[in-house]
Amino acid sequence: MHNALVPLVNVLLIVIDLFKWCVIASIVLNWLVAFNVVNTRNRAVYVIGDTLHKLTDWALRPIRRVMPDTGAVDLSPIVLFLILWLIQAYLPMILLGGY
Repeated sequence: MHNALVPLVNVLLIVIDLFKWCVIASIVLNWLVAFNVVNTRNRAVYVIGDTLHKLTDWALRPIRRVMPDTGAVDLSPIVLFLILWLIQAYLPMILLGGY
């Protein structure tokens, strides 16, 4: 049974890695927009930003709701990265009984 779950665990770990890269891209794009390096009136920038927002906001919104307001600094991606790191560390142990 464990051998059948190895590909599934590998796919889940790859999906988590891709999601982490989407969060990083969203953070970088938000900084670039905040510092007026890129303009959201550009259609390509708007589409990329909107897509990244839709991909990442569902995971960041509950964390932002629970965390205290820190002003202009958004710490929710750091908390999300910690959660994703814990999932990546313990998912193989849980599903495979010690990867």
